[in-house]
Amino acid sequence: MGNAKSLSSQKMGSKFLPEEQAEVDRLFDVLSFNKGGSAAGTFSLEALKSHVKEALPPVMVTRLYKGMWRVKAIHKAQGGKRNVSREQFTVFLSHLLKGSFEEKGRMVMKMIVTAEGPVTARDVQKFTEELVTSVVHVLTHRHELRGWTGRKSTVSPNSVQAMAAQLLSEMKFQDGHKFRGPQCLDQVCDQAVIEDWVFHVPHVGLFLSVVIHRGLRLLNSSVDLSPLVPERHVDKGQPFESILDVLPVIYLNSHLATDQQHRWRLLFSTQLHGQSFSQLCSRITHQGPCLVVLEDRDGYVFGGFASRSWEVKPQFQGDNKCFLFSITPSMATYTYTGYNDHFMYLNHGQQTMPNGLGMGGQHHYFGLWVAADFGKGHSKAKPTCTTYNSPQLSAQEDFQFDKMEVWGLGDVLETCLVKNKKSILDSDPAAQSLLEISGRTRHSEGLREVPEEDD
Repeated sequence: MGNAKSLSSQKMGSKFLPEEQAEVDRLFDVLSFNKGGSAAGTFSLEALKSHVKEALPPVMVTRLYKGMWRVKAIHKAQGGKRNVSREQFTVFLSHLLKGSFEEKGRMVMKMIVTAEGPVTARDVQKFTEELVTSVVHVLTHRHELRGWTGRKSTVSPNSVQAMAAQLLSEMKFQDGHKFRGPQCLDQVCDQAVIEDWVFHVPHVGLFLSVVIHRGLRLLNSSVDLSPLVPERHVDKGQPFESILDVLPVIYLNSHLATDQQHRWRLLFSTQLHGQSFSQLCSRITHQGPCLVVLEDRDGYVFGGFASRSWEVKPQFQGDNKCFLFSITPSMATYTYTGYNDHFMYLNHGQQTMPNGLGMGGQHHYFGLWVAADFGKGHSKAKPTCTTYNSPQLSAQEDFQFDKMEVWGLGDVLETCLVKNKKSILDSDPAAQSLLEISGRTRHSEGLREVPEEDD
C-alpha cells in the first residue's frame, strides 16, 4: 500500500487539485480497509457496495466498479486480479469528473461495455435508463429533491424512459444518422460515437457527477444542485402534488436562463385555485417569466415557456426566447422558427378578439390554446406550428383538461411587484369604460398615480 500511495497524482494521471486528491485518497483508504476489501492496497466490489449502502442502486455501483477495474494501470497493483487499485480509482474518477469529453467518453464506455460483443445502442439505452434512475434514487436518498416530494418523487418507468430517450436522441451513429427509437437499438456504437454523445449531451456527465459526488459522498461541495433541481415554492406550505415529477423538472430547468433555474414559484394550479380563467389571469400577470403546464384527459403533459410577464391585452406579446414543450408521452422542446412573432397571447372579457391564453400559430389556430371557457383548449399543427415548429402537443387536436399549473421562475423582480399594485382598471380600458357607463366613478382616480410602464 505504501508504494501505491507514494505515487504522485501526476504519475497516476490525476486531474484533481492537491486538496481534492487528498480527499480521493482518504476515500480509497476507507474502501481498501472496508469489510470485503483487500489489505494489499486495493478494494473489491463488495467493499464499494458496503460503503455506498442504499445510496445508489446496486446495478449502478457495479457499473462504477467495472469502469474503475477496466482502467489500464501503469503500475501493477498487488492483491486480487478483480480488485481496483488506487491508480485505477483515481484515473477513473478524475477523468470522469474533470476530463475532456474524450476522456469522459472513454470512462463511460468502460461502464457500458459487455463481454458478449460490440456495444450496441441497446446497451447504451440500458445504461442511460439506469443512470437516470440512479440520479433520482440518490437525490431522494440524500433528501435533496428541494421540495419535489410526495407521490411524484418516485418517478414512473415512463418518465425514466422518456428522459433516457431524450438523452439518446442526440446520439449520432457512424453513418451520421441520429438515434430514432427502437429500430436503431441494434446499431453498433464505437468509442467515437460515445465520445461524441458525451460531448453533445452534457447531462450524461452531469448525471454521472451527481451519482459519484452524492452516491460516494466525494467532493460534495464541488456540485451545485440548484441549476439541476430548482427549489419548489408553494405559498403557505400548502400540500400540493404537481403534474410534474422531478425528471421533467430537471429537463425543463436545463432550458432556462441561469437566473431562472434556482427557484420555481407556483402561481396558479387548478388543484389549489380552481378551474377559473379569471383566477388564472389575476395570478399569472406581471410575474416575470413562467412555465405553463397542462395535462389533458388522455394523460398527455405539455405546455409552454413564457419569457416575459403575461399581460391581459388583445395583442401578441413575448419574444423569441419563448418555446413550447412536450413531457408525456415524450420529452421535447420546440423553439422559435422566425416565421412570425406570435409568441404569447392572453386576453379576457372582449367580444371582438379571442379570449384565452395562447402560444404560437395564429388566432383560432394556436400551437397551444387554453380557452377562457376553462377546461377546453386546442393544439393545432398541420403539420407543425408556424411560430415554434411544434407538432400537435395534446392527444386530441381539441382537448379537455382538468389539471393546469403555472410556475414563476427565479425571484420576483421589483418591477413585477410594482406592476402588481396597479388596478385592473389601469390595464383593462374596457373595464374602465363599463364602470363609467354604469354611472359609477373611480374612487381612486386622482388619489394615486398610475405606475409608469417600462419600455
